[in-house]
Amino acid sequence: MRNHVAKRAAAITAVVRLLLTAAGLLTGYYLLPLTQKPSARVIATLIVGLVVVLALFVWQMRSITRSPTPQLRAVQALATTLQLYLLLFASAYYLLERSDSGSFNGPLTRTASLYFTLVTFSSVGYGDIVARSDAARIVNMVQMTGNLILLGVATRIAITAVQTGLRRDGTKHTDR
Repeated sequence: MRNHVAKRAAAITAVVRLLLTAAGLLTGYYLLPLTQKPSARVIATLIVGLVVVLALFVWQMRSITRSPTPQLRAVQALATTLQLYLLLFASAYYLLERSDSGSFNGPLTRTASLYFTLVTFSSVGYGDIVARSDAARIVNMVQMTGNLILLGVATRIAITAVQTGLRRDGTKHTDR
């Protein structure tokens, strides 16, 4: 009974933490003073941002293996990484449009940039927003490649980290 209560409390804490993280990151996205920059700086910022997201992901995977609840920690890690990843690309698209107003088939607000990022991530591709400049297309291709890596490789790494954490605790893992 006590173990069940502890697991339930950990799950509730994880959900609250995810919601607060999402709210904080989204608030930051809308409040950060994203100013017009040359396209080369946008690309450099994107690359640095991706390296930071990767470093955060590696750190989170290590924390999964040490967590008393590795499954919950893995969900938190993947969700946080995904949020940062998507907001990074939304910021890059927004800055790219501000630095070269012909980068897309119409002006991008922050919300339109986030929408385009999510549509690209989900591979729905409605076609109402289209990358027109080479720089915008390159950033879009980088995102599409990253999407595949995030969905495939990052998920597999997280599963392996969970299995390692479960073995560390002596818990038998069963594939479900």
